[in-house]
Amino acid sequence: MNKQIAVVEDEVDIMELISLHLRKERFSVRGFLNGSSFLRFLEAERPSLVVLDLMLPDVDGFELCRHLKTKPDHASIPIIILTARSEETDRILGLELGADDYMIKPFSVRELTARVRAVLRRTLKQEPEAETIEVGGMVRIDPQKYEVTVEGKKIDLTTTEFRILQLLASRNGWVFSRERILTHLWGSDKMVLDRTIDVHIKHLREKMGKASPLIKNMRGIGYKLEA
Repeated sequence: MNKQIAVVEDEVDIMELISLHLRKERFSVRGFLNGSSFLRFLEAERPSLVVLDLMLPDVDGFELCRHLKTKPDHASIPIIILTARSEETDRILGLELGADDYMIKPFSVRELTARVRAVLRRTLKQEPEAETIEVGGMVRIDPQKYEVTVEGKKIDLTTTEFRILQLLASRNGWVFSRERILTHLWGSDKMVLDRTIDVHIKHLREKMGKASPLIKNMRGIGYKLEA
């Protein structure tokens, strides 16, 4: 395996522990004690995944997450937030900003490694036979390029947001339950919060702008995309 994991963690002992176990699993690992050094690293390289602490000495982890997800070259890099901040509002904010998973300290290194593998499996999954989908004359979804345009303008989605939109668009007017969406995204690796899908849908709608009404909430059931 030649996947590079960036670990942004200001506690040396924790960073070294994470790095040691990830390397045992044959990942390449780069560690950063602050956000600034990590941002400099991103100017030249692109990791396969980021393990991100929130309480960094120089940059707020939420701001760093927001920065990554608003940059076209970095938006699709999956992020696992690893932090001592356990409030539900923090977890929801992390997911709203585009994080793919959220773990709370103290943590199990084995579980973190399992989550890294799970996130990589779902975000790097390819669907080469899927065809371009157009919805309502406004939205165009190109699975080959992992690209979505609204009225001809490209919008930057995380891999999870893209896969949710692609699933909804695959059956116009079909109602997909939250459980069905979770299974599509994570299969048996459902180590996520119950509200994860709602958070991703909210973020997806914000990015879709004028096309956001195409995604409809079926109260108590799930979501559908209908032209």
